[in-house]
Amino acid sequence: PLPTADSHAALPTFADAKCWHCRSCRSRPAVAYANPLATIKTNMKNSIKQLIFLSAILFFGISCAQVKMNFKFDTSYGNNEAIGKYVEINDAKIYFEEYGKGEPLLLIHGNSGSIKSMGNQIEYFKSKYRVIVADNRGQGKSELKTDSLTFNQIAKDWEGLVNYLKLDSINIIGWSDGGIVGLKMSISGNTKIKKLVAMGANLRPDTTAVNNWAVNEALRRIKMTNSKVQERDTTANWIVLRQLAGLLGNQPNMPKEDLSKIKAEVLIIAGDEDIILTKHTLEIYENIPKAQLCIMPGETHFAPASNPVLFNEIVNRFLTSPFKRPDSDFTKW
Repeated sequence: PLPTADSHAALPTFADAKCWHCRSCRSRPAVAYANPLATIKTNMKNSIKQLIFLSAILFFGISCAQVKMNFKFDTSYGNNEAIGKYVEINDAKIYFEEYGKGEPLLLIHGNSGSIKSMGNQIEYFKSKYRVIVADNRGQGKSELKTDSLTFNQIAKDWEGLVNYLKLDSINIIGWSDGGIVGLKMSISGNTKIKKLVAMGANLRPDTTAVNNWAVNEALRRIKMTNSKVQERDTTANWIVLRQLAGLLGNQPNMPKEDLSKIKAEVLIIAGDEDIILTKHTLEIYENIPKAQLCIMPGETHFAPASNPVLFNEIVNRFLTSPFKRPDSDFTKW
């Protein structure tokens, strides 16, 4: 899951909020958590951006105390009226923007995010690629138009966008849920993917793949959003938030055997203090035929925004270098 980049100026910051349900306090803190309900006002009914921000904060209330992320750019990514477009895909209007020229590079954001979430990657790669970035279904400016949001649906939306733009082959950088979508697209084989970078992705939503505290928090939020919907609470768009919660707590459910179908060259990347367990990141890497692995030292799930310089350099090296996966067994040399 990702924090959204939108509405930071309009909503209070959480750097000084007191600790709330922070499992990390008793061990090594990777990300600090703050109580959003104590600080967020309930006058958000008419603001989609604030609703999406609330979703992110409710699920994983990121405090600026330990992980500082940059979302300040000269260009209004995600709200660029000069180039932003809508296209109807699978009965929903999907919003997207394009930057630069060259090989097509898709940037896919994570849960509760938007185009702006990938701003650090747009800034870096737009001088090297034709960068294509969209708001995933039900997030940002894109319509939901479904009663049951799934990763399969989001992947099909992206495949529809690729077809609409008549792209012969693509590269993908996916962050969190975006990495899952990238894996789904690579497995389906409906589009020709040359290289995929999957940051902080997972195959399952349980504690064999995701840190225990994150699983518990996601399940708690599913219960909470279900309750709000049943109560007909009007302080937020709980129907949308419930579906985003479902992506976190109930999905994905990809058999590791499906990874063998991937023909693309893949970089599996995560922070060493990621929400996704390192052993699970390794499991994904080991089951993809042409994969490389990078565990970023001293980084969390949010490295693309908290340390974009290092993240982008690692990704650029992978995208521009011939693929190799040498064997350390020198007896075979």
